[in-house]
Amino acid sequence: MPLRNSSNEARRALSLVEDDPPLRWQRAVSIAPPQGLGVARRAAIFALVSWLPIAIWAAGRGRFLTAPIGEPLLQHYGVHVRCLIAMPLMILGDATLHAAGVRYLPQFIRNGLVDEAGRPAFDAVLRAVQRWRNAPLPWLLLVGVAVGWALVDPSATHTDEVSWALNTDRSLGFGGLWFAYVVRPLFVALLLGWLWRIGLLVRMFAHLGRLRLSLVPTHPDRAGGLGFVERLPGAFAPVSLAISATLASRWAHQIVYHGQTLSELKLPAAAFVIVWSLILLSPLLPLMRIMRLTRRAALGSYAAMVAEQGRLVQRRWVEGTTRTDTPLIEPSGVGVIADAETMFKAVQSMRSIAIGKTAISGILLPVAAPMLAVATLQIPIRELLLGLLKALL
Repeated sequence: MPLRNSSNEARRALSLVEDDPPLRWQRAVSIAPPQGLGVARRAAIFALVSWLPIAIWAAGRGRFLTAPIGEPLLQHYGVHVRCLIAMPLMILGDATLHAAGVRYLPQFIRNGLVDEAGRPAFDAVLRAVQRWRNAPLPWLLLVGVAVGWALVDPSATHTDEVSWALNTDRSLGFGGLWFAYVVRPLFVALLLGWLWRIGLLVRMFAHLGRLRLSLVPTHPDRAGGLGFVERLPGAFAPVSLAISATLASRWAHQIVYHGQTLSELKLPAAAFVIVWSLILLSPLLPLMRIMRLTRRAALGSYAAMVAEQGRLVQRRWVEGTTRTDTPLIEPSGVGVIADAETMFKAVQSMRSIAIGKTAISGILLPVAAPMLAVATLQIPIRELLLGLLKALL
């Protein structure tokens, strides 16, 4: 019997990465291994393919450490971070998202949220998500958008970010062209791919939220038993860190070499944090309806139970008008009133949305780290840490 249950759980573990089109394409050209995700190998290949041609060209032209025109490549942190940190992190994120799907989805069954009657519908949702995951058309469109953006956006070849690659006639050398038409489309395609995966999660949870989930309003996780989904945004930590590091590296260059101040960056930084947080929290929002309905119904039911129990205790132990035993006030005594009150308060404390400290910290910690590093360029680290402690305490 345990083996059969384990097998059933394995079938209900859904990875949003395994066997998707990009992984199949990378396996076809031996970038990814035939079995497993091979994230370390793929991350190293992406980093080398994107950065090495640029670095070799810049070093060969004497533009890595110094530059006769524009700025040397070494000063452009954004180029190095995008190639050597951000894109590898997006590849490594495949492993964390894969692990999250394998770990959390079976808990709908294991925790009893989906009963025997609801399992066919639950399995149908997973099969539908699997079909969407395996469909090549969305990924082809994403790649087309990334390539098209690089071709139609002329600013990519004339911004300060590629000043290290300018020739004497202000045209771009090979390194700049590689960055504009290879590195940039790769980065955009990876980013769009992650947005597509988030969209798949939103659609999956929208369907799961319409199932008759057996939530427990008195569950100690204060989410009816759905508390485990709060960890889902943390599965995107490598991607959050990658995007934040890319932005922070661009801002660091502007601060160090172009005199930009932190005050000028507050608005774009805040906008990024808010928008990205909403994007990562969006898969949890479809569960809000069933959680709210469960709490509303339970409040009425538990309030009625507590009231009835109070009346029975009043009659039996205060007024002494009845000696009829009832399971609602057993064992004998008035301690059951406190127990009932505890249960009612547990229902009252149930949240209407599966978003708490775990979900928020899973987003903000990787996002904040690169931005705090940039802040130290203008604010002494001691003063910065003291300010953070004051804000927390």
